[in-house]
Amino acid sequence: MNELLLYLARQLVSHPDEVSVTEVETDEGVTLELRVADGDVGRVIGRGGRTARALRTVVRAAAVREGRRANVEIVSA
Repeated sequence: MNELLLYLARQLVSHPDEVSVTEVETDEGVTLELRVADGDVGRVIGRGGRTARALRTVVRAAAVREGRRANVEIVSA
């Protein structure tokens, strides 16, 4: 899941070298914190949050295949 989110986010942003993903275990499952450059936050969120919603959907589907639960949080660097 970590690598999947990293790959997808790097394809969307202008500064792919500044993208990082941190995995945090919680009671509800795994929270993946996606960090991008300040100027790329809008690209990752998308118009009306569509891109962020799509990223979350893909990561959740990958987590289900592994028998886990996952959430994605977008954080600016």
